[in-house]
Amino acid sequence: MNLRQIASLTLSAIVLSACADAPTTGGGGSASPGVPHGNAPSDLVLRWGYEGGFTPPEFQLTNLPSFSLYGDGTIVRQGAQIEIYPGPALPAIETVRIDEPGVQAVIEAALDANLDTVGDLTDMGSVAIADAPDTVFTVRFGDVDRTVRVYALTDLGVKPPAMPDEEQEARKRLLDLIQALSSLETWLPKGSISEATVYEPSGARIFVSKLRGQPDPPQSPVEWPLDTPLSDIGEDAGAGFRCVVVTGAEWTEQLRPAAEMANQLTPWVSEGRRYTVAFRPLLPDETAC
Repeated sequence: MNLRQIASLTLSAIVLSACADAPTTGGGGSASPGVPHGNAPSDLVLRWGYEGGFTPPEFQLTNLPSFSLYGDGTIVRQGAQIEIYPGPALPAIETVRIDEPGVQAVIEAALDANLDTVGDLTDMGSVAIADAPDTVFTVRFGDVDRTVRVYALTDLGVKPPAMPDEEQEARKRLLDLIQALSSLETWLPKGSISEATVYEPSGARIFVSKLRGQPDPPQSPVEWPLDTPLSDIGEDAGAGFRCVVVTGAEWTEQLRPAAEMANQLTPWVSEGRRYTVAFRPLLPDETAC
């Protein structure tokens, strides 16, 4: 019996009955019946998001996954983004919790999309679209630990002539998965999902460069609040940026309050010089640049 069959049978049993005998523990550390998975708040189970494409370097550095599910049932996902220019320095991120039947239902959806077996779909020739991003899926449950990349997944309309039928079907299944993950409240077992709340990160990746042109419209500068000056901070992150992770009281008491008053074009002043600073909040499984 394969992993998909086990998941299907187990999910049916969970939905039909909330009672069970002593729970089994899989190799991933899950303390519930079903497909085993890590159960810690930092154990990633399933993630999807976008990478690459024709976008500025600072966007690529600060880009957040669209959806991340962790072993304790926590989901971190992008919230509603305010439509103003320039946008806030900190993105809107929300979190919900799902119970173990909900986790198993999400795993079953990922298996239905063949994420345990499908390969990368990155042939630009079959898609005939330039400069599109990759949709990236990461799965870690059972004996599956893999990442799948799909070029221009959400950019296609009709099937391109050069695309094989098998690829079109694989893409459709993955698009259906994205739709399902984006609408959990409509199909998860009743009572499985909590109300959404604001995600409170433990820190953030901070990307620093020399001020990139004069902001338009002009912006009021913000004084850098930490003791370490921006001229000395961070490690090379490419594209002229340096990266440092800020956590603890430096984040919660000093830098985050300042960032909440800033936007994406705000000049940050340190030792009399102006810098561009971009923020990427840490997710539960992240600790470094």
